Amino acid sequence: MQRNFVRLTVLFLFLATPVFAQKPVIFSTADKALGGYDPVGYFTEGKPVLGADSLTWTWQGAQWHFASEKNKAAFQAEPERFAPQYGGYCAFGMSRGYKAPTQPDAWTIVDNKLYFNYNQKVRTEWDKDRPGYIQKADTNWVEAKEKK
Repeated sequence: MQRNFVRLTVLFLFLATPVFAQKPVIFSTADKALGGYDPVGYFTEGKPVLGADSLTWTWQGAQWHFASEKNKAAFQAEPERFAPQYGGYCAFGMSRGYKAPTQPDAWTIVDNKLYFNYNQKVRTEWDKDRPGYIQKADTNWVEAKEKK
């Protein structure tokens, strides 16, 4: 009897692990990463560029939208280069240990990495000590990305 209980427990944990492991690490609105904005556009256009519903690619469990085939191909070739830090969650919030939503116009590129903030006001605060906030956020992201 006890042996069957142990077997069932192990089986349950084995089967349940993939479900628990698939936690979203990318900030999405309306099932669109970055709310449908093209991550490559921030680098190439220097501004938020809305992606097309017809130009999408799924990566890290999120649907990414692109303004052009060229941007889509660039992202597919090097998603880590263009994907925002902390899954697109607020960099300032992450420096404090929590995930917060972001606005597409509250962004910054630092050392060729894309960061978002909750809004312009928060970004202004984040700008006061980017290196310090990034260091704290990098540390906090290790645990935060595993939480829903």
